[in-house]
Amino acid sequence: MGKYFGTDGIRGIAGESLTVELAYRVGLGVKAVFKPKRLVIGKDTRESSDALALAVATGAMQAGVDVLYAGTASTPMVAHYSREQKIPGVMITASHNLYQDNGIKVFDNGYKLKAKDEEALEARLDSGEIPQAERFGSFYMSDEVEQSYEQLFASLGLERANLSVAIDTAHGATHRIAKKVFADIVDEYVQIGDAPDGRNINAGFGSTALEAITKTAEANKSDIGLAFDGDGDRVLVVDHRENVYDGDLLIYILATYLKAKGELKKDTVVLTKMSNPGIVRALKDQGIKVVATDVGDKYVQAEMLKNGYVLGGENSGHLILGDVLQTGDGMVAAAYLLRILHETRRTLASLVEDVEIYPQQTVNVKDVDKGVVDDKDVKQEVKNLKKRLGTDSLLLVRPSGTEPVVRITVSHRDENLVEETIERLQALILKKGGGRT
Repeated sequence: MGKYFGTDGIRGIAGESLTVELAYRVGLGVKAVFKPKRLVIGKDTRESSDALALAVATGAMQAGVDVLYAGTASTPMVAHYSREQKIPGVMITASHNLYQDNGIKVFDNGYKLKAKDEEALEARLDSGEIPQAERFGSFYMSDEVEQSYEQLFASLGLERANLSVAIDTAHGATHRIAKKVFADIVDEYVQIGDAPDGRNINAGFGSTALEAITKTAEANKSDIGLAFDGDGDRVLVVDHRENVYDGDLLIYILATYLKAKGELKKDTVVLTKMSNPGIVRALKDQGIKVVATDVGDKYVQAEMLKNGYVLGGENSGHLILGDVLQTGDGMVAAAYLLRILHETRRTLASLVEDVEIYPQQTVNVKDVDKGVVDDKDVKQEVKNLKKRLGTDSLLLVRPSGTEPVVRITVSHRDENLVEETIERLQALILKKGGGRT
């Protein structure tokens, strides 16, 4: 992680650490690093998003770049248009966070930035240099981004599914496009979280608050409930029996389906080190190999591109179907799940009946010196505990890329061993790095 860029772009409290001045310098920096003639900018529904988007646009235009402003659009919509047009894209969003936070995601021809590009852009943010342009760039608003995304869905050739679907768009970036997409691919749907007011994004709705979609799916006896996050790049799923299907389970469903159709290239999926060991074991039992990356969908994306894999994701619900789009897209993943349910005539529960999810816990140690993860005693204790847990287990201690916390995640078949391991590491990190839980 750099000075500004974390695991998923630049994040901060809007108006405090993330200012319009910084956004303006991002616009200047995009021109200096990528030298584009055009730039597409989209944003989610936070009250601060317009100001930050227009500040990025101002910087880019001052440097001579023509700006297409898509207005409210999902991160995948911006990424898709960026790739299609072979131009940079900027998305103003803090994803699943509440409205006070905001962020800036930058795409290079539809792909998340490589480390060298983040470093080059960060250097420009601190340089104070203003590129000299022969002309000011133009600014125009258009529905091209939305139209392009609708064409992407049309190209998938999805049959209308005879299913009842509940949708929660978190009062976020997908609240409008979801209506168009799902009206075309399912017989019946009900939508909640579709009335943004600038401050209610992710508040009690969406993939971080599954109670709302669970109640809606149960009340409507929906076959499936889909909960997106604020910028639409992740999805979690429930059924009317209150079962929750996280990204790990969804990857299992997608992977086994694609393998059966001969469409899972190299019979391999890409997960992160946060994935439940039970999923890894279940995939291996199906003859599917697993590659584990560091946490962050940009690392999953990089591994997929490097080796030609077509499926990857995180248990948080970032799912990448590489033959469609090279970034996480909750709506594309949801459409594939609907296709699977429609074609197989099976329930979600039956599709994962062979999976044993191991007990797993994550504890956040807050306001801690994140450098504690490199303390020699902490590293030695982690090594000792990993040896004790053995194979088919998970132990991960990592600093958050977006918050001042250190996260401890442990998973093992023995729940008592999980709790004991968490307690030992938590006590040591509090002792060595301060903070609170």
